[in-house]
Amino acid sequence: MSRSVPFAAGGRRVRWAAGPAAVVLGVALLAGGCFGGDGVQVEVKGKPGTKPTVTFPKKTDPDGGYAAKTLSDGKGRKVAAGDLVVADYVSYRWNGTQTRLLANTYQSGVPMAFQTGKLVKGLEKALVGARPGSRVVARVPPEDAYGSAGDPAHGVSAGDTLVYVLDVRASFGKDAVVPGRQQTLDDPSLPKVGQVSPGRQASVLMPRTAPPKALKVQALVDGSGPAVAAGQLVAMQYQLMNWRDGRVLSSSWADGEVHTAVAGREELVAGLDRALVGRKTGSRLLVVVPPSLGKAPWRSRFRLAASDTLVFVVDVLGAY
Repeated sequence: MSRSVPFAAGGRRVRWAAGPAAVVLGVALLAGGCFGGDGVQVEVKGKPGTKPTVTFPKKTDPDGGYAAKTLSDGKGRKVAAGDLVVADYVSYRWNGTQTRLLANTYQSGVPMAFQTGKLVKGLEKALVGARPGSRVVARVPPEDAYGSAGDPAHGVSAGDTLVYVLDVRASFGKDAVVPGRQQTLDDPSLPKVGQVSPGRQASVLMPRTAPPKALKVQALVDGSGPAVAAGQLVAMQYQLMNWRDGRVLSSSWADGEVHTAVAGREELVAGLDRALVGRKTGSRLLVVVPPSLGKAPWRSRFRLAASDTLVFVVDVLGAY
């Protein structure tokens, strides 16, 4: 598991990495029917957006080597190395003639987010170059996955071949920003936010006044997409600051990785969680979080006083 994200309520970040974690690939939506066989050996049936049915050949060991097949191609920008990808998927282990389901995001209704560049080799090969709206099936041999050690924490035994079927829903580059013109706020009691440039931190000037005692949310860019609902996975860029001294505590723009969290599941500090739910995707928000709604174990790491108010600039890139 990779490092925790500062504004997570409990310091937890959901991500699959190349160490004890990666059970995923990414790519999306076919028109239904039956696909597979050939090099990947398995047969895949199912309608777009629903759990695929995967049939393995009877009494057959997996072939050696890596194999992948695009069952239905998508549209738009191809996934590039370093992108964050949102995808629904199922994964299976295959060892000898034995197979077992490892993961299924269709059951929970919440897709997963995968940070390319931190996945095992086979997942990287299948993911980079796919388009949102594609469905891909891949057979990943042990040497491109977890090798002779396996990953017992996630049900992968020594020497397991892994099989993935993935529906890619979206991907975001490290410089992603919301479209639209940023408006200037005239409220002198709130921070002034400069224009946000791709790949750079926002310029934010704190007012020389006491922070508000209640949660404040102001739209800097009005989004036009669907509203964020509780239980959805939200992809966002963010910058976190301390009102008292204007320090930038953390920034996804500076770190070069789009962040994700499930709204309404206490994965974020309470104030930011409340600010996101109901807001349209494509929005840029200024969020001022009072101490009562900004409690988190990571505050001490940033030398924050119990009375410090948090300030966020957030680009709501998408919700799934």
